[in-house]
Amino acid sequence: MSTPAPAPAAAATTELDPQTHLGRAFKAAMTSVRRLRGRETQRLGRLSHAQYGLLFGLAEQAELSSSQLGARADLAPGTVTEMLDHLEGDGLVKRTRSSRDKRVVLVSLTDRGGELVRARREKFEARWQEALAGFSQEELRTAAAVLEHVSELFDSFDGTD
Repeated sequence: MSTPAPAPAAAATTELDPQTHLGRAFKAAMTSVRRLRGRETQRLGRLSHAQYGLLFGLAEQAELSSSQLGARADLAPGTVTEMLDHLEGDGLVKRTRSSRDKRVVLVSLTDRGGELVRARREKFEARWQEALAGFSQEELRTAAAVLEHVSELFDSFDGTD
């Protein structure tokens, strides 16, 4: 049995210079994330990618103001407030007024919210580990450094570029 020839797209990709290859791979990854976000918003009764973003932000830091949480998740304040209304109604987060400044609303995970984040993290952690298993620690460090530089590049654009 002979090995099938590579698909034209795969063959063309291997002939690209490394920077062009990286650029196309980055764009493909961003497109995949957008599709994931779109699929998650279409599932009734399930949390969206953005809602999980808020919950994961709280899992990393026990308590955040709603504005800090919105900044971490890259969401507008009004969007955060609406999402927190739903998340609080579902018993996943709780909101309290700051004892130091009553204008500030602090948000934290409930036990149920923490369990949901842990379950989601476990589900995706195994897949993440599997996807990266073929790469050395040095390759992963290099990939992280490249992505950090790409992030800085996009953050440096002022909208007129």
